[in-house]
Amino acid sequence: MSLLVVGLSHRSAPVSVLERASLAPEAQTKLLQDTLAAEPATEGAVLATCNRIELYADVDKFHAGVAELSTLLAQHSGVGLDELTPYLYVHYEDRAVHHLFSVACGLDSMVVGEGQILGQIKDALALGQDLHTAGRLLNDLFQQSLRVGKRAHSETGIDRAGQSLVTFGLEQLADGTEVTEWAGGKRALVIGAGSMSSLAAATLARAGVAEIVVANRTRARADRLVEILGQGGRVTARAVEMGAVADELTRADVVVSCTGATGLVLTAEAVAKALGVDFDAAERPSTAPAAAPDPLDQHAAWVENGSATAASQAAVRRVPAQARSGGPARLHLLDLAMPRDIDGAAHRVDGVRLVDIESLAEASADAPMAADVDQVRTLVADEVAAFGAAQRAAHITPTVVALRTMAADVVAGEIARLDGRLPDLDEKQRAEITQTVRRVVDKLLHAPTVRVKQLASEPGGAGYADALRELFDLDPQTVAAVSRADLNDPNRGRS
Repeated sequence: MSLLVVGLSHRSAPVSVLERASLAPEAQTKLLQDTLAAEPATEGAVLATCNRIELYADVDKFHAGVAELSTLLAQHSGVGLDELTPYLYVHYEDRAVHHLFSVACGLDSMVVGEGQILGQIKDALALGQDLHTAGRLLNDLFQQSLRVGKRAHSETGIDRAGQSLVTFGLEQLADGTEVTEWAGGKRALVIGAGSMSSLAAATLARAGVAEIVVANRTRARADRLVEILGQGGRVTARAVEMGAVADELTRADVVVSCTGATGLVLTAEAVAKALGVDFDAAERPSTAPAAAPDPLDQHAAWVENGSATAASQAAVRRVPAQARSGGPARLHLLDLAMPRDIDGAAHRVDGVRLVDIESLAEASADAPMAADVDQVRTLVADEVAAFGAAQRAAHITPTVVALRTMAADVVAGEIARLDGRLPDLDEKQRAEITQTVRRVVDKLLHAPTVRVKQLASEPGGAGYADALRELFDLDPQTVAAVSRADLNDPNRGRS
């Protein structure tokens, strides 16, 4: 196993870099195709969410793999390598497994314990399977990460350590007031009809808003979401075209936006106009990133230890948390998109309270860590050890199968010779002799094959497969054929 992950997230990069580096679906597809075309990688999967972009690969060379995957991320994200490198982190082998399992459990999320990441990991696996870029290693890894994440949520109280990003965002908008009390009777405008926007709409409905208006580029999806919202009978819901957003903004108390747009959906000027207040565009805050560390120094750190964060949190310039500029908020804005949908300067408009991905990250950074988090960390550590042992054991399985196949061929050959020497044996005698010879071979092979699997599953046990092939003079092509047959087994892969 030579698992490598190169990526960046809200923990290593400012939002200004993350939103520029975000990958559209077509870019993810091309990235995976180019990853397999690159010499060091034999498998690839990409996990792209609103606050992380990670490229997973099975590589045969660590240093070449780091360089190639970093370059590919830069090419497909549109952020130059020199600028991107300081914000990248690298994990290798067991550390890479530990990282993904932690992500799946919500330990690496902005809001600790949120469960939406499981669906995003499942989508990443499905894309790799559809493009045939996820082979045995990444199939096993991502499938197991989903199981580990589900265990964390079902066997521990990690859900109590944090809420979904939507719920946490609404709590920030409520600013100390109970969400149900704050939301009661309000009019909400939801922009977008994807999974996050749908979750936001459902959460608002449960919180007690009086009306939800859904605007989406594809009207049919907005209509479908409205139909679902109306089934509960708890809220009035209607769909509008995107062109009606400006008018709806004048009537809304709460706006939640999460679209796949590459540009702004709501400008600060549009927000000010909806509220009938003046806005001076010259007051926009600067969001230029600080000077980046030398990328060569960062690659040197990777070479040194194989796993490092490429930029310390202290080196990452953060834009101040968004809050209303003064007076009671008349319009509450929740931006869950990456890149952002709502102009960050909107928080300077009088009467506006804006919460976005960046301010959520800052608010959640100081959240208390419950004892449940420690329990999940223990679970992750155990699962990482078990996964490593299983992968090492699986590595020797084709060799063991090839050995037993060779033994079966020897038995068949000797029985054929016996038939030639003793042609007068009846069927019952021939069957008894055949069964006896097979039992002898099975008993001779049982103990060593069981023991070699046990030894191979331990750290440093990778060499036992080579030793077995050498001792029994096994044909490497036969072992490779067994491996290919196992990989192509239709029962492997999808859950």
